[in-house]
Amino acid sequence: MADSFLCRLESRSLVEVAGPEAADFLDRMITQKTEAAGGGKAAFGALLTPQGKIISDFLLVRQEDGGFLLDAPAAGAADLAKRLAMFRLRADVTVTASPLLVYAGWGGPRPEGGLAAADPRHPDLGWRLYAPEGTIVTNAREADWQAHRVALGVPEAGTELPLNDVFPHDLAMDTLHGVDFDKGCYVGQEVVSRMRHRGTARRRPVVLSADTDLPPAGTEILIGGRVAGHLGSASGRQGIAVLRLDRVSEALAAGEAVTVDGRPVSVALPAWADYGWPDASKPGD
Repeated sequence: MADSFLCRLESRSLVEVAGPEAADFLDRMITQKTEAAGGGKAAFGALLTPQGKIISDFLLVRQEDGGFLLDAPAAGAADLAKRLAMFRLRADVTVTASPLLVYAGWGGPRPEGGLAAADPRHPDLGWRLYAPEGTIVTNAREADWQAHRVALGVPEAGTELPLNDVFPHDLAMDTLHGVDFDKGCYVGQEVVSRMRHRGTARRRPVVLSADTDLPPAGTEILIGGRVAGHLGSASGRQGIAVLRLDRVSEALAAGEAVTVDGRPVSVALPAWADYGWPDASKPGD
C-alpha cells in the first residue's frame, strides 16, 4: 500500500460565497457548474475577465449549509473576492475570506476530519481538506505536494503564467475539467467558446525533464538560442512550462536544442493531455 501524505498548503487561501442565491450567482460568473461540486468531490473552475483571461482559478467545494468555498492561489484570492463582490449587485449572497486552512492529502485514502473533497483535475492528485488551525496533524511539506503535482504535469495559474494574463486553454483547463462548455453564460464565455470551436489555442502546458536539477520558476527557456517562454513550476529535474506547441514542434523537427539556464531539456506533453503536437510543416503565425 502506498504511503499517505498530508500537508498544509500555505500558498492557498479560501474565499467563501454563501447565502440562498450562492449557487445561482456563481453559475452566472464562473467557467464551471456549481452542481459539479458535491458528493465528496470538488469542482475545478475560474473567474475570468470579459476578455476571457483568468482572474483566478480555484477548486470549488460545496459546504453542508449550501454555501461554497473557493480554494484559490493566495496571491489572487483578494482580487477574486473583490471581483465577485463587485458583481454581486442585488443577489442575496455574501463574499468573505474564510478562516479555514487548506490541506492536501495524496497517496492514500481520504483524510479524516474537516471538510474533504477529491481534486477533480487528475485522479492521482488526491484530496483537499479544509479545517481550523490546530486541528489537523500533517506529515509532509508543501514542497512535497508541489513535487507530486509537477510529476503529474498538472499546471496552476499564477505559477506557470501570471494571473490576468492567461486564457483557460493555455493551462489546459478544458482538458482538466475546468470549463463546462454546455453551461449557460458566464463572464468571458464568448472568448473561451470561440477558442474551442476555432481551434485557436496554441499555448499549452508541456513537461520538461533534465539530467540535473532545474533552476527556479521564471527562468527563460531557449530554443535554438531564442527565448520561447519561461519555466513555471519545477521540482528537481522535472518542470512545467506553457509554450506554443507549433513553435516547439518546428524547432524539434529542425533539431534545435531546448535549454533552460544552459541545461539541455527534453520536452513532452503531459500523459493526460488530449491535445497533440501540431504539424511542423504548417508553422503558426
